[in-house]
Amino acid sequence: GALLVNERIDREELCGAVSPCSLSFEIVVENPLELYSGTVEIQDINDNDPVFPSSQARLEISESVVAGARFPLESAQDPDVGINSLQTYQLSANPNFALDVQTRVDGSKYAELVLEKELDREEQRELNLVLTALDGGSPPRSAHVQIHIDVVDANDNAPVFNQSTYKASVRENTPSGTLVARISAYDLDDGPNGDIVYSFSSHTPAKVRELFALDSATGELRVKGQLDYEETKLYEIYLQAKDKGAVPGVAHCKVLVEVVDVNDNAPEVTVTSVYSPVPEDAAPGTVVALLSVTDLDSHDNGLHILVQVSDVNDNAPRSSQASYDVYVPENNMPGIPILNVSATDPDLGRNARLSYTLLQGDTAFGHLFSINQENGTLYLLTSLDHEDQVEFNMMVQVQDGGFPPLATNVSVSVFVTDLNDNAPTVLYPHPNTTATYADVVAPGTPAGHMVTKVVAVDADAGYNAWISYTLLQATDPSLFSVGLHNGEIFTARQLREDDAPEHTLVILLKDHGEPVLSTSATISISVAEMVKEVLTDLTDVAPANDPRRNVTFYLILAVILVSAAFFITMLSVGIFKCYKWRQSKELYSSSRSTTYRTPGPFHHIDAVRGGFTPPSFYHQVYLTTDSRQSDLLCKKPFTSSPLGSRQGTIRNGEPGLYHQIVGTASRLPTPAE
Repeated sequence: GALLVNERIDREELCGAVSPCSLSFEIVVENPLELYSGTVEIQDINDNDPVFPSSQARLEISESVVAGARFPLESAQDPDVGINSLQTYQLSANPNFALDVQTRVDGSKYAELVLEKELDREEQRELNLVLTALDGGSPPRSAHVQIHIDVVDANDNAPVFNQSTYKASVRENTPSGTLVARISAYDLDDGPNGDIVYSFSSHTPAKVRELFALDSATGELRVKGQLDYEETKLYEIYLQAKDKGAVPGVAHCKVLVEVVDVNDNAPEVTVTSVYSPVPEDAAPGTVVALLSVTDLDSHDNGLHILVQVSDVNDNAPRSSQASYDVYVPENNMPGIPILNVSATDPDLGRNARLSYTLLQGDTAFGHLFSINQENGTLYLLTSLDHEDQVEFNMMVQVQDGGFPPLATNVSVSVFVTDLNDNAPTVLYPHPNTTATYADVVAPGTPAGHMVTKVVAVDADAGYNAWISYTLLQATDPSLFSVGLHNGEIFTARQLREDDAPEHTLVILLKDHGEPVLSTSATISISVAEMVKEVLTDLTDVAPANDPRRNVTFYLILAVILVSAAFFITMLSVGIFKCYKWRQSKELYSSSRSTTYRTPGPFHHIDAVRGGFTPPSFYHQVYLTTDSRQSDLLCKKPFTSSPLGSRQGTIRNGEPGLYHQIVGTASRLPTPAE
């Protein structure tokens, strides 16, 4: 007796909008035979979405519609019934419209748009809204429709000029059709409401309409008649712009047209006779007539004498700078411009036409620099090297084209700045030598003892040439250390007996440039009691056939010969000096007087050299007791004698020797004197 569902039941297909939806049936029961009637009520579930007739709705609403106007919208349909049917509508947020949901007699819902804020087409030409229909199911089902609203224009805007006053100037001889000014206005309305027509204002004089024409579509104001500065110098023209609306909007502006004078009037000369006829005996300076000259033109056009001043080349070119300093990094690209020499000339025409020439100094720069003769651009032709030359000085001559030409010289100094393009170079130990030698340190040497020093240079300059020394590799890293900035190699600890007898150090030398460049030096250090041990070791390892042995022999032989020659020369000079000294002693002894003997360490000797000087020459000599080892110091006479017109001092001897020789012109001294 179970009642089963035979197929899927669709309430909306069976009953549509009728509610409640029920199905009747009869059941026959046998033994005993009985007839039963039954009814099945089909309950609704929310299995259908609301549906709008179309996915998009379009409305046209005039911007002149007042607030409160209502616009019905198409309703959505939902085949479900009861709470599952369409229950309400919702509208997307916007500043102009609200949604009013109404209920019909049969309980169905519909919606109306209500205008809350008046539309303005000039502000917003169209609106897009979304209307949503919702049923009462859980969860609710919905449907959406796009509402596109076109704002229909109303002639609510008058034309507007982009400026209230226009100014223009034209020459009085301007031909007809010449454009004077172009006025422009705009209207925010559309269609005929925004179409603008330009015209003269109603109060524009007829004379202005005869002289000027206005294009009604473009707003171009053109010359129509013949202008005359002498008649009217300024025209004030009033124009207007109208739209094509039913009630047209109007805007006004004015154009001020200034007429520019041209020299179109000849001078008029009026002669007024003052004294006529003139008698033949009239005195010079007598006024005969008055001349009056008038010209209707204005300003310079009303003067008669025009003097044109021709230019003379009286100004030399002037440079903005008397000298230029240019800094160029070395290893530059050839052909680059490095400087523009700027000069001006206040003359005119050819007299102001400048040319630039590079003057050659002590050093010819033609292969290094060139200059553009027309604009003064200085070019570098080759790549420079800071290590080769740091500074270049040259002169640039700026000359005009006058006759005779005038010129100005400008000093240019080019400084080559250094780049780090040279690695440190090791001077000691020489990196390319093939000789095997080592620095020696004695066993037991304490810590801090300087063993040797790495000597290096860097061809760069400044910071690029700062060299730092670090110990890169060593036989015993704990035994030696190297000074960071001076390359001095010290013992880091005291040498022990068990230390290796031979040590090899590799020193890394780095500069401080960017990028850093480096090199290395290898130092050999021997630990030995005496240098002889090291020399013995070096002899053992020296090559059997040294091609430089003969050279060393000849060098030693040359040193011996030079020393011998020097010794012989010095001996000869000594013998000669001794011989001369004895000769002078004998000469002085023969004329010595005992009355001139004075006590003390000095001997006072007066003597006359017979046969060597004139009789009037007197010598006064002061000698020490050891004067034999010295030469004379002579003082030239200061008397008027022929041999003593000047006074001087000659000193060529040892300290303690002083000779004074005084010449007299009258007589020989007596012993008493």
